[in-house]
Amino acid sequence: MRRAWRAARAAVHALAGVATTTLVFPLVRPPARRALIRRWSRRLLSLLAVEAKVRGRIDAHHGNVLIVANHVSWLDIFVINAHHPARFVAKAELAAWPLAGRLIRNSGTIFVERARRHDTRRVNNHAARALAAGDVVAVFPEGTTTHGDEVLRFHASLLQPVVETKGHVQPVALRYTDAQGRRTRAPSYVGDESFATSFWRICGERSIVVEVVAAPPLPAQHHDRRALARSAETAIRTALGLPASATAPGSPAGPAGAPR
Repeated sequence: MRRAWRAARAAVHALAGVATTTLVFPLVRPPARRALIRRWSRRLLSLLAVEAKVRGRIDAHHGNVLIVANHVSWLDIFVINAHHPARFVAKAELAAWPLAGRLIRNSGTIFVERARRHDTRRVNNHAARALAAGDVVAVFPEGTTTHGDEVLRFHASLLQPVVETKGHVQPVALRYTDAQGRRTRAPSYVGDESFATSFWRICGERSIVVEVVAAPPLPAQHHDRRALARSAETAIRTALGLPASATAPGSPAGPAGAPR
């Protein structure tokens, strides 16, 4: 009963979000849109019994900030938006999701076609223009999700836009636990699992806690993307209590076909 009730309420909330992004967003200025995104995301987390515990602060009031985070779940997007709304760079497949895909698309997400080898250049140009205009952009440099008990090598290519705009990189570490503080895999969205299966499992959890750790921002000026990726990955590993990576970002040890 709890699972079905939560799923129904979240679906209604998603419909309201689609209506807001479709009908209201074109009529209001960006600050109002960000306030609506933050409020909507916080309400979604509440409906799903997800409690966010935040340490640190995303200092992005002046824009031109690239948030980089480890990637565990589709919930990550809404967890970050509940703290500080951003324009996400996400795989194009998300746009086809029922309700959630429409929401993500209407919120200004920049979609990347991973099957197109050179699409990263187009996406980076789009992200650089958004950063130069004062937006906050968010990426998951691992390029895929994990169960949260590891951090994969960061792909440095996704950090090129903030190098070009001489902005700041904001590392954000995400860790999901149960109410007793034990790491949980319930929110994980890994492999070929469907969104519906993941959503249904999350709705069945009594409660989920997500720890959000914002490390000190890193200035991009006078740094190359590989050094920034290495520093951001190290900051997130440190926040999660994980050992340092033995592989430098952009080295050949990453997944085949992944952007570098």
